[in-house]
Amino acid sequence: MPSTSHPSHRPLPGPARVRRAWAWGAASAVLLAAVFLLYAEPDFVVMMADQLWACF
Repeated sequence: MPSTSHPSHRPLPGPARVRRAWAWGAASAVLLAAVFLLYAEPDFVVMMADQLWACF
């Protein structure tokens, strides 16, 4: 039984997968940079430690 869709009408999985990987990588890099900048602030680190200790 022949296929109803022509192979040339299907999107290519390769380029979309590469773009998705780059997007996830960029989002991860931004998130890691933000966390690094927050932890570079001593007051923020002390506040987070106090809040964590208050849980116990």
